Amino acid sequence: MSTETFEFQVEARQLLQLMIHSVYSNKDVFLRELVSNASDALDKLRLAKLRDDTLDADVSDLHIELEIDRDARTLTVRDNGIGMSYDEVGRLIGTIANSGTAQFLKELKEAQDAAGAEGLIGQFGVGFYSGFMVADEVTLVTRRAGERQGTRWSSRGEGTYTLERVDDAPQGTSVVLHLKPADPDNQLHDYTSVWKIKEIVKRYSDFITWPVRLVGEKDGKDDEGGAAGPETLNSMKALWARPRDEVSEDEYHELYKHIGHDWREPLETIQLHAEGTFEYQALLFVPSHAPHDLFRQNMRHGLQLYVKRVFIMDDCEALLPAYLRFVKGVVDAQDLSLNVSREILQQDRHIRMMQRRLTKKVLSSVKSMMTGAPEKYATFWREFGAVLKEGLVTDPDNREALLAVASFASTREDGETVTLKQYTERMPEGQDDIYYITGESREAIDNSPHMEAFRERGIEVLLLTDPVDEVWVDAVGEFEGKRLRSVAKGEIDLDAREDDKSEDEQKQQAESYAGLLGWMRERLDDDVKEVRLSTRLTRSPACLVADADDLTPALENMYRAMGQEVPHSKRVLELNPDHALVKGLNEAYAEREDRSELTDTAELLYTLAVVAEGGRPKDPARFVRLMADRLERSVRSRSLRPRDPHLMK
Repeated sequence: MSTETFEFQVEARQLLQLMIHSVYSNKDVFLRELVSNASDALDKLRLAKLRDDTLDADVSDLHIELEIDRDARTLTVRDNGIGMSYDEVGRLIGTIANSGTAQFLKELKEAQDAAGAEGLIGQFGVGFYSGFMVADEVTLVTRRAGERQGTRWSSRGEGTYTLERVDDAPQGTSVVLHLKPADPDNQLHDYTSVWKIKEIVKRYSDFITWPVRLVGEKDGKDDEGGAAGPETLNSMKALWARPRDEVSEDEYHELYKHIGHDWREPLETIQLHAEGTFEYQALLFVPSHAPHDLFRQNMRHGLQLYVKRVFIMDDCEALLPAYLRFVKGVVDAQDLSLNVSREILQQDRHIRMMQRRLTKKVLSSVKSMMTGAPEKYATFWREFGAVLKEGLVTDPDNREALLAVASFASTREDGETVTLKQYTERMPEGQDDIYYITGESREAIDNSPHMEAFRERGIEVLLLTDPVDEVWVDAVGEFEGKRLRSVAKGEIDLDAREDDKSEDEQKQQAESYAGLLGWMRERLDDDVKEVRLSTRLTRSPACLVADADDLTPALENMYRAMGQEVPHSKRVLELNPDHALVKGLNEAYAEREDRSELTDTAELLYTLAVVAEGGRPKDPARFVRLMADRLERSVRSRSLRPRDPHLMK
C-alpha cells in the first residue's frame, strides 16, 4: 500500500509544539484522554449495533487494552470500538479539532496557571494530541466497524504526518506511543511502569463503563517480570447508580472532570433518583467557573443521556432548559427507546417530565446554596447569574423559583448583592416601586445623572449590567405587587425633602422656563419628543429619559444586532432648573430677541446628556468643534476680564 505524507495546518503545528515543549505540568492526563476516547468509541459501536443488527462488527467483548513494551519503550492504548475510516482519520486527526484550534491557542496563552492550562486539553477536543507530551512518535492504526480496510496514521509531531491504507487492521483503534525517556525534573514519568499506569487509570478512569485491561508485561517489583494474563484495572461502577453514602467526593469529582473536561472541582454535586412509572437516575454537577463559550450560539450542553447504562448521546440539550446549559452530568433512563434521536427527544413526554424535574432540582440546590453556603452561592451567581436570568424571560413556569435565587448589585454601601425579597422588605414607608437602572458597567451607571436624586434621598436602586437585564425586567414587570421601575424612564415623583421647593415655587419656575422649553423642543425636534424640567437631577445640567413604554437605546441596539428592525424612539430631554448652565441659558433666552447663537448651546446641552449616559454623539466632530469654541470663548473672557480697563468700567 502507498504511503502519503501531509503537512499539518499552521495552527496545528503551533499547538503540537506547545504540547511537546512541556506546557502542561501534569503529563499524566494524556492517558486519561486516550482512555476516554477509547471509551467513546466503544459506546458508539454498541449504539450502532443496537440500531443496525446487520452491522458486521463483534460486540461480544468490548474493552480497552493497555500494553507495555519496556524494550521498545512503547505504550499502546487499544480498543475494539467503532474505529475510523481513511477519510475520517484525515479529516479528524489531521486538522486537530477543526475550528477549535485557534480558540484553544488563545485560551492556552491566557491560562493563568498550570491547572487551568491542563484542563483545556479535553475542553477543546484535542485529547489525542496530548500523547505528544510523552511520546517522540505516535502511530494510530484503525479500522471502522463494518469495513474491510484499515488506516495507519503516524507522526513525530514535527509538522507532517503520514497516511497509509492497511489490510490487516483489527476492528477498532490502536494508539502506539513511542515514549520519551523518563525525566523526573520535568514531571515526565516512566510510563512503562505498571504501577504508574495503574495509578493513572484508578485516578481518572475507574468509573469507565468498559473494562480497562492491562496485558503483556508485569512490573518487575510486583511479579519478577514475564507475561501474565489480562488484569482489569477499573471498577466499572456507574457512580450515579450507587447510594451517595457509598461514593466519596473524590470519586464524584473525578467523574465530573471526565465528563466536564474541567481540571477544577465542581461547585456542587446533585444526585436524583426518580422511581415510579418512569424511572431514571441523574448525577449533575454545577461547575465552579463559567466555560469560555457560555454565551456562544453553538455551545454544547453538558448532559449525557444513557438508557440502562448504554450511552445514547452527549450534549443532550432536551434534558435541561438553555439557561441551565452550564450544568454537567449524566442522566440514565430505564424506559426510553435505545433508538431515540434528538428530534424524538424534543417530542417525548418522558423527556419533558425529566426536564421539569431536573430543572426544579437544580434550582432548589441553588436555593440551598444561597441559604446554607453563601460563599458558594456568591461564586455561583458571579459565574452563572447572567445566564440564569435568561430563564426569567424564557421559562415563566419557573419564574418564581428563579426570582427566589436571583440577586443583584445595588446602591447600598455594604456592597452585598440583594434579592428582590430583601429589597422589598427594607423599602421605606411610602415607596411603592422597586427602582433599577441598566447599563454596560457598574461604573457607568453608578455615575449616571439619573441616579442623583435617588442618592440624595437615600433610595436604594438595583444596578443591572448584564445585557439580559434589559429584557427580563419588562417580562417580569412586578414582584409581590411592587412594580419594577427604571430610574431612566418616565417622570419620577420622589418624596419631598425639607429643602425642596413649594408648589407655588415649582409653578413659578415652570412658568419662567416655559418659553425656553418650547423653543428647545422646536430646535431639537429631530432628536427629542419633549423638553421638560427634571425632578431627578441635582448636579448634572441635563439627562435623557425614555417614556415608560419605550425601548431603551441598549434594547434597540440589541434587537438590531439580532437582525430585527425597530423604529428609533425619540426620548425626553430633562433640564435641571437649578444648574448654572441651564439658568444662564434661560436668562439669555429671555433677554435676547435674536436667539440664533443659543441654538449651538441647546445642541451642546443635548449632546452632553447623550455622553453622560455613555452614548455617542450623532456627529462627534461637530460636538468637538462646538466644545472647543465654547472653551475658547470662556478662556478668552476670563483672561481679558482683569486686564482690560475698558471691561472694568
